[in-house]
Amino acid sequence: MGTAPLGTWNDGAAKRAIVDFVTSAAVEGSPGFVAPMDRVAVFDNDGTLWVEKPAPVQMAFVLGKLAARLEADPSLARERPYRAIVDRDESYFRALNEQDPDAVASMVEAIGSAWEGTTLAQYEAEAARYLNSWCHERFGVPYSGLVYQPMLELVDYLRAHGWRLFVCSGGGRDFMRVICEETWGLPRENVIGSAPEFAYRNGALVRRATPHGPVALGPGKPEDVLARTGRLPAFAAGNDDVDVELLRSARFALLVAHDDDVREYAYTDSTERARATAERSGWTTVSMKDDWNAVLKERLTQEEPSAPRQ
Repeated sequence: MGTAPLGTWNDGAAKRAIVDFVTSAAVEGSPGFVAPMDRVAVFDNDGTLWVEKPAPVQMAFVLGKLAARLEADPSLARERPYRAIVDRDESYFRALNEQDPDAVASMVEAIGSAWEGTTLAQYEAEAARYLNSWCHERFGVPYSGLVYQPMLELVDYLRAHGWRLFVCSGGGRDFMRVICEETWGLPRENVIGSAPEFAYRNGALVRRATPHGPVALGPGKPEDVLARTGRLPAFAAGNDDVDVELLRSARFALLVAHDDDVREYAYTDSTERARATAERSGWTTVSMKDDWNAVLKERLTQEEPSAPRQ
């Protein structure tokens, strides 16, 4: 991969825009200067930092938990999303995969109930067991191999110029915190996402069913970022419509376009508003096909899979 900054980024408009912004932001007195305290960069996760197709990494973990709960209590089949599990409702799961706010909200509510009363350590142990056995069905790699190498380099590049890095995702905050330090090099406190309230009971903090703040989709993203950091981002990166409000809140917006069906996937679902806003607002759009000379952290193909981590 090489050690040069942004080494897996091809020379082009996207790379030049990033370098120009970051270098200008570091020079006091320049028109693009960003004060050190305001150098907050926020990245979406699924589809921005790692592969989200054919389903986000967390999906099977959640569905397995809900299926077990449904088996223990068949009366749940009357409720959403359990009804969709029983009916194999592809439209619901498609909406969920596309991060439709209503579908996600129903899932967040079910997740809250499923893990209610669980301590953080218990939840994280469940998540770690799942992640240690999970393998991507196409690429044959564990979750750590699905991270985009160019985005890791971008994270390092920003950090080297005095930026504080955060992840803000509609996915589970506590799920992402299990892997954030080893996968992205980010501390746990810099991960923002859908999460439950916690309650102190009998000497321990346990999860409640009540969501903590707005779901981190659409307007919920800048709302959650402001609540966590006290600032809106000066740099933000996302890949679809639920990231538009986050990108609008930033001085520099980066939109990742999935257009490489050989090294990753090519799709435009749930990106129409984001692409239109990017063109209208002058955001920087990254083509995986044209702007990256490598995609996955582990450059493995379907024909040369690695064994899943045990």
